[in-house]
Amino acid sequence: MHPDRRLLVVTESLGIGGTESHLIRLLVPLAEQGWNTTIYCLSESGQRAQQVEAAGIRVCSLPRRRKRRRTSGRSPANIALAASRLFRLMREWRPHVVHFYLPGPYLVGAPLAIAAGAPIKIMSRRSLSIYQQRRPLLARIETLLHRRMDAVIGNSNAVVAELAKEGIPSNKIRLIYNGIETEPAFPPRAEARRLLGIGPDTVVGIIVANLISYKGHKDLLEGLGRISPSLPSGWRILCVGRDDGLRAKLETLAQARNIESNVQFLGERIDTPRLLAAADFGVLSSWEEGFSNVILEAMSAGLPMVVTDVGGNTEIVSTEETGLVVPSRDPEALGNAILRLAGDPVLRERLGKAGRARVKGEFSIERCVDAHRRLYEELWARLNQNRTARTP
Repeated sequence: MHPDRRLLVVTESLGIGGTESHLIRLLVPLAEQGWNTTIYCLSESGQRAQQVEAAGIRVCSLPRRRKRRRTSGRSPANIALAASRLFRLMREWRPHVVHFYLPGPYLVGAPLAIAAGAPIKIMSRRSLSIYQQRRPLLARIETLLHRRMDAVIGNSNAVVAELAKEGIPSNKIRLIYNGIETEPAFPPRAEARRLLGIGPDTVVGIIVANLISYKGHKDLLEGLGRISPSLPSGWRILCVGRDDGLRAKLETLAQARNIESNVQFLGERIDTPRLLAAADFGVLSSWEEGFSNVILEAMSAGLPMVVTDVGGNTEIVSTEETGLVVPSRDPEALGNAILRLAGDPVLRERLGKAGRARVKGEFSIERCVDAHRRLYEELWARLNQNRTARTP
C-alpha cells in the first residue's frame, strides 16, 4: 500500500462508547501501517480525540462554542455547517477511501462523498436496523445510498443478514467482527475492590451500558428483585454507563424492589478495566444489539457473561460454554441465570476461562485491522484495474 493512501472516516464523535473504542483500536494501527488518516466528527471531537491525534491522526469537527445538552437534537444550522466543512475537506484533501460509521454520518456524508467524486466509499453498520422502523423515509434514503457504496460492512451475522434484506448485493457485503486487545492490563482484583469499597467475598456483577431503554436495565432490576432473597449476602451490581434520562426511574424501581443498597449506578467511566477486574460476572440485558464490545471486554477479563439472545450476542457467547444466554425481555430468566452464576464459583471459573480463550482466538484487534486493510487494498486494486481497462 502506498504510504500516502488517504483514508477519511466520518463519524459522530470520539467520546466514550463502543463505536468510539472500535475506531481508536482500528485506526491507530492503520496509521502506523502507513495510512494517512483523518477523522471527521459531525458533532464534537470528543474527549478521546487526543488518543488518536497522538498517533498522527487528524481530527476535524465543528468548534465547540457552548455546552449542548446530549439529549437535544443537532440544529439544522449546525448540520448544514458540518456538512459544508466536510464537503470542503473532501474536495481539498481528496481522500482515496471514505468510510462512514453510524446512521447520521452516513446520511449526511455519503451524498457529499458521491458529489465530491470520492473513488471508494464504504459504510459500516454496527447495530440492527430497528431504528429504520421509526424513520421509514431515512430507511429509504439509506437504501438508495447503498447502491453507491463500494462495500458495506456488518459486524455480526445478524447485521449482515439485515443488510442483505435491504437489497445490497452479496459481493458488496462484508462481515468483519469487532476486535479488542486480547492481553489487556487489568489491576489485581483485591486492589480494584479496595478502591471501590467492596469486600473480598462479595459477589459482584457488572453491566456496562448507557442508561437507554433498549439496554434492558428495567428487566435486570426486575429480575434481581425476584432473586434477591436467594443471593449471597451483600451482593452488588455495578451499573456503568451514561444516563440518557432513565437513572431516576431505575433508582425508584430499585427502591421498590428493595435492592437499592445492592445496585450502584456509577455513571460514565473511563476506568472500565478496573471495574471489570472487581467483578465476578457480567450482564448484558439488551433488547437489541449489533455486536457488543462490552461482551468481548468482559470475557477478556475472564468474566462469564449472561446475555440476551439478540443480534450478535450469541455469536460471541455460547450458552453453557462461555456464558449463559437467556431470552430478551424476560426478567425471570435473566434473574435465574444470574442466581446460578452467583451461587456457583466453579461454574463461573469454567465459563470465564473458556470465554477468555475464545476472545483471544477469534476476536483480536489484529484480525480486525488486517480485515479492514485487506478490504481497502482490494477495493483500491479493483478501482485501478477498472481505470486501466477504460484507458484507450
